[in-house]
Amino acid sequence: MITTYNKPTQAQWSSLISRPQVATADLSKIVDNVFNDVLQNGDAAIQQYTANFDKVTIDNFQVSAKTIAEAANLVSDELKTAIATAKKNIETFHTAQQTAIEYVETMPGVTCWRANSAIENVGIYIPGGSAPLFSTVLMLGIPATIAGCKEIILCSPPDKEGNIHPAILYTAQLVGITKIFAVGGIQAIAGLCLGTTTLPKVDKIFGPGNQYVTAAKQKALQYGVAIDMPAGPSEVLVIADDTANANFVAADLLSQAEHGADSQVILLSNSNSLVNQTLAAIEKQLATLPRKAIAEQALKNSKVILLENINDCIDFSNRYAPEHLIIAVDNAENYISHIINAGSVFIGNYSCESMGDYASGTNHTLPTNGYAKNYSGVSLDSFVKKITFQKISKEGLQLLGPAVATMAAAEQLAAHKNAVTIRLNTL
Repeated sequence: MITTYNKPTQAQWSSLISRPQVATADLSKIVDNVFNDVLQNGDAAIQQYTANFDKVTIDNFQVSAKTIAEAANLVSDELKTAIATAKKNIETFHTAQQTAIEYVETMPGVTCWRANSAIENVGIYIPGGSAPLFSTVLMLGIPATIAGCKEIILCSPPDKEGNIHPAILYTAQLVGITKIFAVGGIQAIAGLCLGTTTLPKVDKIFGPGNQYVTAAKQKALQYGVAIDMPAGPSEVLVIADDTANANFVAADLLSQAEHGADSQVILLSNSNSLVNQTLAAIEKQLATLPRKAIAEQALKNSKVILLENINDCIDFSNRYAPEHLIIAVDNAENYISHIINAGSVFIGNYSCESMGDYASGTNHTLPTNGYAKNYSGVSLDSFVKKITFQKISKEGLQLLGPAVATMAAAEQLAAHKNAVTIRLNTL
């Protein structure tokens, strides 16, 4: 069960912020083999690995338009309404991230500006497994569409009948994704990275996955294909005091623990009473969960830490840099300015992490494993490139040119200097 620590010293914090270690000795070799095979044998290799890993033989792994259309009949009206609500909020939040071009005259005759250019071809990986993450289709497909990506390719592993969950197919067509492939694992990432006769090559790959998918995405970087961010197992850190509801806190911790056996949840508190109440609530709620066995394994990786005060809790959290941070304390807003490292933050007793996972509007594709120290979560910016422009007039050349010529000469780059002085001499 979850381990409790009573007021550890700051010298002990380094070991407490460490994530569960996953054995990766054989990962690189497996990933290399799959990539090499897909490079040489294309579709045939993908079909073979699908048979080996997913235990299903698929002749054509591109999902037909008919199958995509029929998926709508397999999704309940209640779920369709919920998905529509989430879609609207996510669209609203991400559309607001669009910015107008600002033209800046840095000096007379020198005008600079920056404009967005959509990444033309993007790949979206959606885990299928025990939890078909159709919500991630919304989180990735919507900003890709708003950004104006030319082609959005979706890959998701097939079930034992060779099908993709209908909720994933329905959500994909709802947000404008038309090319869907029943391919998962390393072979999906290799196909998106290298391209095959059937599966198009993309410029950037998005989406969560297990350790094999994560390792494959890192491999894609070697082929010049970008990825959204380094990723690891899911995690949440909750900071709670006496004003928190222990049942709420327990539910938040378990909601993340049920993601996977390698997930990690952390509770930080200055209240021994709250800690004890939460531990009891975890036991009670855990007993009723369908994914109890998975959550129990995750809890073995997890920690409850009693600290002196909430400021210490904030300091610990900043060092841990959680994917999700919930602050369930009195006057929680007072601590917002002290948060330095976190993927997404949930303020107050009613801001449960599930809201951001599904429908509040923020993106749930977030940095894990401490990468919140130097990465942001997915946003509209993730699907565009920023291109800078400048226009120099005759006046601008005369005013700025001599400084540039002097700097180029100092760096002993004569051709750079000549590009300026030749123009100056014509004026």
